[in-house]
Amino acid sequence: MKPDRPSFSVVAERRFRLAGKSIIERHNPYFLPVDQHRELCEQNGIPFVSFAHYDYLGLTQDEAVVKRAGEALTRLGTGVGASRLVGGERMGHRAFESELAEFLGVGDAMTLVSGYLVNVSLINFLMGPRDLVLIDELAHNSIFVGAKHGRYDHKVFEHNNLDDLERQLNESRGQYRNVLVVVEGLYSMDGDIPDLPRLVELKEAHDAWLLVDEAHSYGVLGATGRGLCEHFGIDPRRIELTVGTLSKSFVSSGGFICAEKSVIDWMRYTLPGFVYSVGLSPATLGGAHAALDKLKDEPSRVERLHHNSVYFRDRANALGLETGPAIGRGVVPILFADPMQTMMASQALLDAGIYAPPIVQIGVPKDQPRIRFFISANHTEAEMDRAIEIVSAVVTGSAPQASEPQTAAAAGV
Repeated sequence: MKPDRPSFSVVAERRFRLAGKSIIERHNPYFLPVDQHRELCEQNGIPFVSFAHYDYLGLTQDEAVVKRAGEALTRLGTGVGASRLVGGERMGHRAFESELAEFLGVGDAMTLVSGYLVNVSLINFLMGPRDLVLIDELAHNSIFVGAKHGRYDHKVFEHNNLDDLERQLNESRGQYRNVLVVVEGLYSMDGDIPDLPRLVELKEAHDAWLLVDEAHSYGVLGATGRGLCEHFGIDPRRIELTVGTLSKSFVSSGGFICAEKSVIDWMRYTLPGFVYSVGLSPATLGGAHAALDKLKDEPSRVERLHHNSVYFRDRANALGLETGPAIGRGVVPILFADPMQTMMASQALLDAGIYAPPIVQIGVPKDQPRIRFFISANHTEAEMDRAIEIVSAVVTGSAPQASEPQTAAAAGV
């Protein structure tokens, strides 16, 4: 007889519980229908504020951005129908990529339908036998997924510890044909950045390549939002590869790769994630292009974002809240003593119409639960003050204790 085996659903349930199901059984703060919740808040006279979205420049509802996306949808339809290689492309694809590359100061750029797909596809494509990938230990999941399924070696170095990176380069560089160092421009869980000048020195001294994931730093770092290189005054052409996303500062969806023009030309015909995937839809492209134009024409948005981010971090610190190594650019986490306190703070915020979900077990160590606050150029100081004061009341124990979790919006339904 075959041994009894648990069903697929039973296995899934066990793994769900191991992942922390018990934490959310009483109150699940995830998968909130945000549009519905916003409407309920408005119906009950409660101002809705989101700190959960990557709308750093405040462009998601911008009239010009929405109009451009709608015009592209009406003129060209809902999709492009095939990959750009075999089905052709729209004029807007190359126009957007060229303007994006010029703005960022790189040789060229190419867009893909998923920012996650960019890292998964790119690293495996570039590296092969006798190669090594060295990754910051807090880099995005897509980077590690890309690295773990390749035919090359990959290792991690301690987060932002370039002494550790240098040690590994000294020990290992001679054993490999090519070495790729991978970091993020702005780390989305902690709001800190790498030391780019030293990174460039190290990779050049050891004849290595550097890949910077600027998903959260394009539109955020630098006086005009050109990213980590502008922040440090480094020529972008000294970086072999950067990747970005259209879902954050560019309020659309998809990802992109920046490199020298000859490299991009080569990848247009060979990169699996591009060749075998459909091109950006017209509406997606129209919205992203409009956001790029806004970024170029209105650098004051970046200035407001910087002001708001520093204001939020400093106000939180003044009330005794822990924000870790955040530099005050776009992402500011508030750290908590344990998962339950984190959940309570998130619920208290939601009761007041403020959406900021907790991060308790996925993406961060279990002993470092937090709420990430994504700051926008459109946030007001009053909105930020209200959120910080609510969190502070939970941490200090001065917040009123509700018998059952309930959002303020739902209370009026």
